[in-house]
Amino acid sequence: MTDEKKRRPFIRRAAFSAFWTLTVLAALAGGGWWLVGLPNSPLPDHWNPRKDLVVTAPVTPVTKLQLMRAVADEATCRAVLDQAGVAFSHLDDLVVNENCGIAGRGRLTGLTSAGIEPVETRCATALRLTLWEHHVVQPAARELLGTEVSELLQIGSYNCRKIRGSTDAWSSHATADGIDITGMRLADGRRLTLLADWQGDGPEAAFLRQIWKGSCTWFRLVLGPDYNRLHADHFHMQNTGWGFCR
Repeated sequence: MTDEKKRRPFIRRAAFSAFWTLTVLAALAGGGWWLVGLPNSPLPDHWNPRKDLVVTAPVTPVTKLQLMRAVADEATCRAVLDQAGVAFSHLDDLVVNENCGIAGRGRLTGLTSAGIEPVETRCATALRLTLWEHHVVQPAARELLGTEVSELLQIGSYNCRKIRGSTDAWSSHATADGIDITGMRLADGRRLTLLADWQGDGPEAAFLRQIWKGSCTWFRLVLGPDYNRLHADHFHMQNTGWGFCR
């Protein structure tokens, strides 16, 4: 018997084993997807990829999937903000030209527990900011400053312009996909700004650096004071990008 004939039974058994392994895995995956779709599924909503995002729910590996679905659909996005008690009043979409405008437009004046200086932005930006405030900003303030944040300070979201220093590329602000945060007012009366409090070894600087790092979880691109002098006084946080955070 040749070596090739000897190998054939082994190859057939291996192929048969692989086929049945894939079949079982596919069946388990299908059954799992059916299970999470049941109205009375035992899986908690924040672990169920078929359920809508809840801002105040614990963060799990599924949260990012729920967020992606929410920011892709305006109705879902607004429903999630409403459920969280966020003050985001409806405005008609703004259409300026092919480069500038706001889809899913609204006026944001309050997050889950902190206010914000009123800003016109899009729903996706408001939702990411809300998640950041609830899951990063407030816990960091309680941990490092012994208080909570009462208001976020901002210098705008929508601005029909190109990226500063660029002659060709349009800024994320041209579609309200970005927002610039300059600091915080605290419940104990203190006012922190990146320009005054970013540097140093005290708790204020530690707080600002922790919330900068945490913003990278919720936004797809974040630029801060360590990036360049144009961002010395604010965090630039935007919906679009590829995970750049500096």
